[in-house]
Amino acid sequence: MLFVVAQTLIAQARPDSFADLADKISPSVVNITTSTVVAGRTGGPQGIVPEGSPFEDFFREFQDRQGNGDQPRRTSALGSGFVISADGFVVTNNHVIEGADEILVEFFEGGELPAKVIGTDKNTDIALLKVESDEPLDFVVFGNSDTARVGDWVMAMGNPLGQGFSVSAGIVSQRGRSLSGAYDDYIQTDAAINRGNSGGPLFNMDGDVIGVNTAILSPNGGSIGIGFSMASNVVTKVVDQLKEFGETRRGWLGVRIQDVTEDMVDAVDGLKTAAGAMVTDVPEGPAMEGGVLSGDVILSFDGQSVKDVRGLVRTVGNTNVGKTVDMVVLRDGKEMTLAITLGRREEAEGAVPASQPAPSGDPVEKEILGLTVTELTDEMREELSVSEGTDGLVVSNVDEMSKAYEKGLRAGDVLTEAGQQKLTSIADLEDRIEEAKEAGRKSLLLLVRRAGEPRFVALNIDDE
Repeated sequence: MLFVVAQTLIAQARPDSFADLADKISPSVVNITTSTVVAGRTGGPQGIVPEGSPFEDFFREFQDRQGNGDQPRRTSALGSGFVISADGFVVTNNHVIEGADEILVEFFEGGELPAKVIGTDKNTDIALLKVESDEPLDFVVFGNSDTARVGDWVMAMGNPLGQGFSVSAGIVSQRGRSLSGAYDDYIQTDAAINRGNSGGPLFNMDGDVIGVNTAILSPNGGSIGIGFSMASNVVTKVVDQLKEFGETRRGWLGVRIQDVTEDMVDAVDGLKTAAGAMVTDVPEGPAMEGGVLSGDVILSFDGQSVKDVRGLVRTVGNTNVGKTVDMVVLRDGKEMTLAITLGRREEAEGAVPASQPAPSGDPVEKEILGLTVTELTDEMREELSVSEGTDGLVVSNVDEMSKAYEKGLRAGDVLTEAGQQKLTSIADLEDRIEEAKEAGRKSLLLLVRRAGEPRFVALNIDDE
């Protein structure tokens, strides 16, 4: 009897058909056609014959007959999207409409309307369009992507390979995938997604949009069952900002951070687990004004525990600009709460330090922990573009058989802190090593700067 009940429940979980769901939501899914005027060819028939070839004139005449010579020409592209309001707001991918001169939205039941761009966000590859219609449009709503579980049924809709409206079904293969961006939160699915599906919706079985189909992993350009949809809980925040401001306005903390690793747990007072975000540098900005220091470990932000850098970046980015939040940090073995008023990331982006040359070395040097180090001089500071007043040790060589080399330390790195204390001399480094040993530590935390970018490295001192 129990076996029969179990079989019945399984049958109920597996839909007999997706037809009713497709009928319900398909009127809200649209095809998007874009056109762009590109410059005509200049010079000779490039890519066919070498310049100066006796056949150059022949092939130029052939190209002119085929493509009107050097005249500008119009190219087109296809994608997908979906309507999110009766008054004509449409969501798609930024890469579908980027650079387009004209955008046409074609509806499932026929007819098409020109669209204008309200706003775009390259970081999440989302674009918000608007069409004007005499009649209210069918639309769909966003669901809560955080409730989607691995194994749940999903349905993808769109315009794959320009073939027109198409439906495919599969399951959620995984959650929380990251491809390349700081704000990535992709749902992986095996529902067939191909070129042309970009910008189309991924639905749950309630007909709510839980993702925007964005990318596929494929060696041949076609679906192999590994597709990625940007999670709706990321998209909704972007869409709301684009609708209100025409641009994104993400919170900005103003720190450089790195993940806390297992080998840092032993090297940092009070750190119990490899969780949180280690502050490597605090330039001018909200964090500096709020009292954050290099070496702090961020444990929680605005009441949410910080697991790693990726999670903190997304949480900060989703927090309103100008909001004052409580941030708990670990400093000198004790937890403390700081009040930080967030700035706006878009205004702060672009302040990227220039790459810096490696030092030429100095005769006064010593080998410690597999590192050959020398004290930072004014001349070296100028060569490395290290800011005035910064002290430390320059690495001139790294033993390739050492733990330091395994941890990624290289010639040209500048060590500015050891054991979360500033370094001004080789003797300082030796003292920090001895202090760590006396405290029973197996590793020493070093603050390393390379090409202007700081990071912490926990270096093993057992063999020293």
